[in-house]
Amino acid sequence: MRSWGAWWLGGLGAVVLSVACSTPAAPAATPAPKPNDAQHAGITTPHGDHSAHHGGLVMMNGEVHYEVVLDRGGKHRIWFSDSVREDLPASVASKVMVVVSRQDAAPEEIALGIDDSGESWVADGKPVAGEDVMVKITYLTRGEPFEVELPFVVSAK
Repeated sequence: MRSWGAWWLGGLGAVVLSVACSTPAAPAATPAPKPNDAQHAGITTPHGDHSAHHGGLVMMNGEVHYEVVLDRGGKHRIWFSDSVREDLPASVASKVMVVVSRQDAAPEEIALGIDDSGESWVADGKPVAGEDVMVKITYLTRGEPFEVELPFVVSAK
């Protein structure tokens, strides 16, 4: 014959099993955002979309994408996004700099600042004319320095 304690524990086990079986399932994961352009519309995997969302040049630094918009008039901007190109706040980076190197001139060092919306880094430099102009971009993310140098490419608008 079962003791009262064994009977009570058996009943408690049935209640626990009943509660565990009736616990609602976890909500489904939110699908990754779709890229804005038709060419990349079906791509939702990390690093699958490298299209320009702001008319600039898109590059990667680990899991972070950054889009650089260089302007001949001297207004330069940088946006950051995650691995699936979801916009990140500008504060994900710090100490953002652009160094414009022209032929026969000293390099122009430009410190960028976060725009009023908090979405991008922006700076006004000197107008950029001529060919063979190079741009070095530097910033910190998670305390780690990053640097890339590229030819000055006018952004598509």
